[in-house]
Amino acid sequence: MTVRTRPPFRYDHVGSLLRPEALLVSREKFKAGEISAAELRSHEDDCIKEVVKLQEECGLKAVTDGEFRRESFHVDFISQIKNVSSNWDFDEAVQLGEDHKAGEDKQMPFIPYINGKIDRPDGGIEIANYRYTSLLTDLPVKVTLPSPTMTHFRGGRDAIDKGTYPEMANFFADLSRLYREELADLGAAGCNYVQFDDTNLAYLCDPKMRENARTLGEDPDELPEMYAALINQSIEGRPENMAVCIHLCRGNAKSQWFAEGGYEPVADKLFNLTDVDGFFLEYDDDRSGGFEPLRFVPKGSKMIVLGLVTTKQGSLESKDELKQRIEEASRYVDIDQLALSPQCGFSSNAVGNLVSVDDQRAKFDLIREVAEEVWG
Repeated sequence: MTVRTRPPFRYDHVGSLLRPEALLVSREKFKAGEISAAELRSHEDDCIKEVVKLQEECGLKAVTDGEFRRESFHVDFISQIKNVSSNWDFDEAVQLGEDHKAGEDKQMPFIPYINGKIDRPDGGIEIANYRYTSLLTDLPVKVTLPSPTMTHFRGGRDAIDKGTYPEMANFFADLSRLYREELADLGAAGCNYVQFDDTNLAYLCDPKMRENARTLGEDPDELPEMYAALINQSIEGRPENMAVCIHLCRGNAKSQWFAEGGYEPVADKLFNLTDVDGFFLEYDDDRSGGFEPLRFVPKGSKMIVLGLVTTKQGSLESKDELKQRIEEASRYVDIDQLALSPQCGFSSNAVGNLVSVDDQRAKFDLIREVAEEVWG
């Protein structure tokens, strides 16, 4: 087996981690005006130090800040883009589950509305956060960003001001430029590992979500190719030593989900047209379908990180079961192009899944042990 010196690693993780209860309290105090932004950030700093230690103790090859500075994996980033607004309410979403099992009552999802020419704030969005975390460890620090598709899919053409962007090509050009600049600044700061979190490409595997796309005037059969082009434009010119991966997710909040369906509708275009280093794929239960779509993965280049270990419940999978599923996946893509991770983050929103910190640690230990036994 080839030794992985470039991300993604044989055992890896998606990024978000369970927040300490005290940090959630501090966040509520900040929103109530009881503490300052500087005081909240100082508490975040202390908590990030501890969660980096946890990841190091678990033997992970790359660490994240746990997304401890965010209330949502995507909303915080997108909301910092200039001229983006939304009527989304985080606290209401936490109570109802913004991304939860299909068919249940829920509030409308976060829809970004583009009101003018988009751009980054001065200093970028995740640059300072990366610099802080990188000072805490000698391991690579993975920065997780919402995929550029997340600024389009839920609202479509009608959510983008037609006076500013009469042609969608101009909007996508500005959006991809914004991401290129963010990656360039991250690279200059020393970052060599970035992950795009993308629910949209996974939602396009669900018949109901495909129909929703049609109601917005989009063709679900054309979106995977269009999104592959958008992602490629967004990562064009990235530093040579920077690995970029995509994580596909069907919703992850309070141990619930939103969409279902195997990867077949998007697999060919996703794997062959998107110029990234790897794909983190949910595969923890039947809602993600079988491994057959992996037959489209091009040989010898892109990595498939199998999300076989669930973050939605604390019970541990058996080693034998995980090894059997890795073997099944290797019938469609060479085992040397496979790796292992949790199926998603443990806390895509500030209020995490219904598992404990001990469960989280045990899952990481299980993934590391199985990966070492399979790949050496």
